[in-house]
Amino acid sequence: MPVHAFIDESVRDQRYLLCMTLVAPARLAPSRRELNALLLPGARELHFKKEKEPRRRQLIDRIVALDVVTVVYVGSCTRKTEEETRQKCLERAVFDLLAKNAHRLVLDSRDHRDVLDRKTMQRALGYRPSKTELTYEHLNSTAEPLLWISDAVGWCFGAGGHWSRRTGRLIEAVVSV
Repeated sequence: MPVHAFIDESVRDQRYLLCMTLVAPARLAPSRRELNALLLPGARELHFKKEKEPRRRQLIDRIVALDVVTVVYVGSCTRKTEEETRQKCLERAVFDLLAKNAHRLVLDSRDHRDVLDRKTMQRALGYRPSKTELTYEHLNSTAEPLLWISDAVGWCFGAGGHWSRRTGRLIEAVVSV
């Protein structure tokens, strides 16, 4: 079955974590509704780093109940090699998405750095863009609630301990890059 993918990242302790959430087409609208229902009055997005601990626990418990899976791509990095590590993780994620016959990939926008992702996507797809069903775009997380799942899972995985255990049933694989 084709899937849609949503990517966000987290950097912790010289580890680059690219978190990809996979959602079946039939679960897109219901999952967005459930995520939007978690917003506090006046909020436009969920961003795990900005939440207080009790709210994080509440949010992750609700997120883990969604019918989605995630894959976490992990690479070692320094401040100087963060971008290079991101692009290696993204290239591997695209390879995996092609194997799954994914239809759509949404990446959390990083403004002027989106061009680097586009270059990686073009390189990864090579001659295949017309032979695949995969389309991709960058969106701000205020425009796509499904990016919030990757943000939350990436944060929890990076935090380790009980936070990582809380997301265990959502994580389909951890891939070292």
